[in-house]
Amino acid sequence: MTIDTIFARIVRGDVPADIVYRDDLVTAFRDIRPLAPTHILIVPNEAIPTLADVSAGHEPVLGRMLRVAADLAAREGIAQGGYRVMINCRDHGGQEVYHLHLHLLGGRPLGRMLGR
Repeated sequence: MTIDTIFARIVRGDVPADIVYRDDLVTAFRDIRPLAPTHILIVPNEAIPTLADVSAGHEPVLGRMLRVAADLAAREGIAQGGYRVMINCRDHGGQEVYHLHLHLLGGRPLGRMLGR
């Protein structure tokens, strides 16, 4: 069963988005509620609900997601100062859309990831 998420609709072109990268495996677009000056979401074109649902066959797309994150960080001018790459998984991890996605955040100091 495929779940039709907002991200799947963006990948298909049914919903407009500020797409900054697209290839046969992944699509990257700007978050509509950015948490940093640069906040880009990188999603697999194939809907994978969570990181926990990844299989060995998904390794090429996961590698591409990370490579695209590094390339976009350089293109956005945040690579030198540093950036954060984050994947949330399920409710306790803060996942809001159940289509695997990577957050690329940067453009200012981001501080600690979790408070003590």
